[in-house]
Amino acid sequence: MSLVRSTATVGAYTLVSRVLGFLREILVAAFLGAGPISDAFFVALRLPNLFRALFAEGAFAQAFVPIFAGTYAREGRLAALVFARDTFAILLAALVAFLGLGEIFTPAILHLVAPGFQRDPAEFRLVVTLTRLTFPYLLFISLVSFLGGMLNAIEAFAANAAAASLLNIFLIAALLLVRPLTDHALAIAVSLSGVAQFAWLFFACWRHDLLLPPVWPHITTDVKTLLRTMLPGVVGASAMQINLVVSTAIASFAPLGSVSYLAYADRLNQLPLGVVGIAVATVILPRLSREIRTGAEARALHTQNRGLELALLLTLPAAIGLAIAARPILAVLFQRGHFGPHAVTEVARALTAYAAGLPAFVLTKVVVTGFLARRDTLTPVKIALVVMVINAALTVWLGLYAGFAHVGIAAATSLSGWLNALGLMAVSHHRNHFRLDARSRRILPRIALAAIVMGAVIAGLIPRLATPLATPGLTKYATLLALVAIGLATYATAALLTGAANWHELRGHMFKRA
Repeated sequence: MSLVRSTATVGAYTLVSRVLGFLREILVAAFLGAGPISDAFFVALRLPNLFRALFAEGAFAQAFVPIFAGTYAREGRLAALVFARDTFAILLAALVAFLGLGEIFTPAILHLVAPGFQRDPAEFRLVVTLTRLTFPYLLFISLVSFLGGMLNAIEAFAANAAAASLLNIFLIAALLLVRPLTDHALAIAVSLSGVAQFAWLFFACWRHDLLLPPVWPHITTDVKTLLRTMLPGVVGASAMQINLVVSTAIASFAPLGSVSYLAYADRLNQLPLGVVGIAVATVILPRLSREIRTGAEARALHTQNRGLELALLLTLPAAIGLAIAARPILAVLFQRGHFGPHAVTEVARALTAYAAGLPAFVLTKVVVTGFLARRDTLTPVKIALVVMVINAALTVWLGLYAGFAHVGIAAATSLSGWLNALGLMAVSHHRNHFRLDARSRRILPRIALAAIVMGAVIAGLIPRLATPLATPGLTKYATLLALVAIGLATYATAALLTGAANWHELRGHMFKRA
């Protein structure tokens, strides 16, 4: 299937999920605001997401998909499914044991993740309770990652991409339907959404004939290979997740609401990252794995270059737009109920800092696929560990000692993201595994120019639209929509005029048959 078309499929479903997540955050902001209860809820979500990223979507998926896709290509469907069945048995047993330990030792873990909450014993107890209610989500979302990995490996991307929306649907339903609304209801909705996602993907795998009868857990040769490949990935994911833990820990010592400010800003920043960066990486990983395993290095280089172009074509304007229009976007969409002008200002400052690192995070998603496709999970780990130390130092310095609080924490995350991306690109280039081809060297500067033109137009329009953007009712929404539409039209025009994008080529890819 065409790279653009596959990315569009994943991106479209991811966009739906991110828009629903955006709506979810608007409702959470309206009902909970940015205070002790919202801080507790976001920290409770952080813990299962932390371990999910360590053992499921991060290390596990990165190790499992290349091996499954390679086995499928070389040895056939049955051999790949036997490997998947044995892997599932081990994964399920490990998750059940880990869930039990997590429920028991939740307070001890939270002492490390959010030590600042110990200043208020009542709030700390609330965080412990909410975390225990959300912990089952880890079990089911990890199994979801396994099932989704099989579907992605055979390039059946739609079901897995659509599953992510269920978390947001369950939380939105709880926010709108449960009365009286409690933070406990939201935590329970998180775990129930994990059950629903698992059921959805189990049915999708059954439809694609990807399931074999279960077996008792036993470690086969292929599973040992997976575990050896996965171990460096766990360390690498640990480095990245430790960055988030450090950020949360420092934010828990910052002024009240800082955890929430960062969470709301990150939600907006994750919209283009998920729609573009993760979508492109998801699509090209199984393709690169097959091309590299079959010796088609030239084709693999072409795939990665086109993925990089596509990712930056869609990400650079998003980053510039978020940085310039952060305040009007947040004021129009979030300012209501318990979320006032002060919260808008603080979240906007954090969002601007996060947006500066958005292209770096997308670059990392694309470039790292070259290492993963070659089953080299160790090199990204080494780079991530170095960046982790730098990020921790920057977070403490900018967040606490320099007095920038949550804005400094967000800035440290972006700076570390650029260090990670540039490090991966330098090593990959040194090994001749990746380099910009003539087309990328020609197109990437034009993409940057088109994005800058768009940013200048938006920056000029915002002061002139200040009054309608602040007008209650539908006027402010229509004005914001018009601002976004003008920005998109400006960027599209500039991209076509500069040659950053070719309409006939994009249209051909979109409608090309599998």
